[in-house]
Amino acid sequence: MMTKKSLLFLLYLNSVAFAQQNPTITFDAMHSKNTTARSENTTGKTIQQSSGRKMTLLECEEAFRKNNLSLLAQQYDISQAEADVIQAKIWELPQLEVAVNAYDPQNKKAFHVGGSKDASVSQLLYLGGKKKNEVEFAKSNVELSKLQFSQLLASLRAQLRTTFYSLYFEQHKLADINVQLDYLNSLLTAYKEEGKKGNVSLRDQVRLQTMAIDLTNEKTSATNTIIGMQQQLRVLLSNQEDVLPNLSDTEADRELAIKPTMSMDKMFDLALENNADYQFALKTAESSQIFTKWQKSLNTPDINLGLEYSQNGGTFHNELNLKAAIPLPLWKQNKGNIIKAKYAEEEAKKNIEVQRQLLESQIRSNYQSWENQYNQYFTITADDLHNIAVVYDGVFSNFRKGNISLVEFTDFMDSYRISILKLYDMKKEIILNAERLNYLAQTPIFNSSHVN
Repeated sequence: MMTKKSLLFLLYLNSVAFAQQNPTITFDAMHSKNTTARSENTTGKTIQQSSGRKMTLLECEEAFRKNNLSLLAQQYDISQAEADVIQAKIWELPQLEVAVNAYDPQNKKAFHVGGSKDASVSQLLYLGGKKKNEVEFAKSNVELSKLQFSQLLASLRAQLRTTFYSLYFEQHKLADINVQLDYLNSLLTAYKEEGKKGNVSLRDQVRLQTMAIDLTNEKTSATNTIIGMQQQLRVLLSNQEDVLPNLSDTEADRELAIKPTMSMDKMFDLALENNADYQFALKTAESSQIFTKWQKSLNTPDINLGLEYSQNGGTFHNELNLKAAIPLPLWKQNKGNIIKAKYAEEEAKKNIEVQRQLLESQIRSNYQSWENQYNQYFTITADDLHNIAVVYDGVFSNFRKGNISLVEFTDFMDSYRISILKLYDMKKEIILNAERLNYLAQTPIFNSSHVN
C-alpha cells in the first residue's frame, strides 16, 4: 500500500535530481510540431465522455426504484405470499349426498323415487387450532417476502452507489493515463523520426516504446473496467443508455471528507435493528416456530359433522339424523414432519447467531479499512498535491530543454504514474468503505448529501 512517505519520496527525489542535471541534448526541435498544441500544464486532463446520459447519484437511485426489473419481479413474490394467506383461510366445502331408488323389485319399476329418498349434508370441522396455525404461518411468509424484497433493494442500491463512484474514479484514472500516453506517443513519434537520421539510439526508442505499451495496457484495462461498470448500471437502471456520473471534483472531495456520525458500537446496534439480512434470520426463526406449532396441530384428528334425512331407510318414516365421523388417533400420523420442523427451528436459531457474528465482523472490518484509508489519505496536504503537480510540469519542461536524460524522465514517469493511480485507489476505497458501512447498517451513518 502506497503511504505518504513513499508517494512523496518518489516524486520529490526525482525533482531534486532533475534540478542538478546539466543540459545534454535539446529535443525541442525534435518534437516541436507535436507539442505546440499541448498546454504547458500537463497535469490538466479532460474526462473523455462516451455517448450517454449524465446523471447524478440521486437521479440514478430514482430511476433504479422505478425501473429495476429485479425489484419489480420481487414484488410479485409478496403478492403471491398474500394470496397464500387468503387460501389458508378457506375451509373445505360442505358435502351434499343424495340417494334415490334406481329400481323397485317389488313393483318392478325403475327410478321409483316417490317411495325411497335419502339426503345428507356434512361439513369438515378443523380441530386443534390447525387452521389458525396455517393462517399464521402464511402471514409469517408474507413478512419474509417483504424482508426478501428489502434485502434485494438494499443490496442492489448499494451496488448502484458503489458502481457509480467506482466509475467516476475509473474515468479519472483513464483521463490521467490518456494525458501521459498522448505525450508519450508524440515523443515516441519524434524519436522515430530522429532515429532515422541517426540522432538517437535504438535503445532509447525501445525504452519509450516499452513504456508506451505499458500505458496502453493500463488504458485498455481501465477502459474494459469502465465498460463492465456501464453494463452493470444499464442492468440496474433497466436502461440501454450509458450512464455518465454527474459528479464534480468538489462534490467528490466533499464526500471523501465525510466522517461517521456515530461510534462503531452504535453502528452495530443500528445494524441489528435495520439490517434486512439479520431481520430475515430473526423472522425465519419465528416462522419456524409457527410451522412447528402447525405441524403439531395436524396430529389432532378433524371431525366431520352432518345432518341426514331418510324417507324409508331408517327405523322411522321420514327420520332426520345427526351424524359424525372422526379418525381414531391410534398413532401420531404427522410425527416425522414434527421432528423435521423442530430441526429446522433449531437451525434457524443457530443462523441468527451466525448472521449476528457475520454482521459484526463485516462492520468492524469495513470500519477499520475506512479509518485506515481515511487517515492515510488525509496525511497528504493540499500543498503536497500541488507540489506533485508542479514537479510533474517541471519534469516535462526540463526534459524538453534537455536538462534531464531519457532514463531519468522515464523513471520519473513510472513513479508518477504509480503514485497518481494509487491516490485514486485510496480515494475510491474511502468512499466505497463508507458505502459498505451504510449498507450494513442500512442507515445513513455518514452525513452525506447523497445518502437518503
